[in-house]
Amino acid sequence: MAVVLDSGVVVGFLDRGDALHEAADTEIRKQLRAQSLLVSAVTYAEVLTGARLGHHQEPHVRDFFNDLISEVLVVDEVVADAAAELRARHRALRMPDALILATAGTEPDVGLLLTGDAQMAKASGVDCEIRLLGS
Repeated sequence: MAVVLDSGVVVGFLDRGDALHEAADTEIRKQLRAQSLLVSAVTYAEVLTGARLGHHQEPHVRDFFNDLISEVLVVDEVVADAAAELRARHRALRMPDALILATAGTEPDVGLLLTGDAQMAKASGVDCEIRLLGS
């Protein structure tokens, strides 16, 4: 089985000053021992954008993705369709979050999505467990 990391979890892991740092660090290290870590292309883009805006060192971000992430999952037509359904069902859910949820839910090997976003954690209709860090 594999675990998908939400953008907030990745940022929490990378940023020692982030409120989720301790929980993200602990959970990622725990999951690494037993499972593959994956991210959506949306998470990859969001975290890289943060680096380019000066929130993180880009080489550090790239090292994280290269060293710890087994695969960046694509957003294709199947994922987009599932995201549209999630977004229509959960109006408070932002589209990037719906895309990340749909990416996790359409990947057959994914058993868990880790998030720091309470709104994402409330979503139903995803074919994997959604765990909120820090709760």
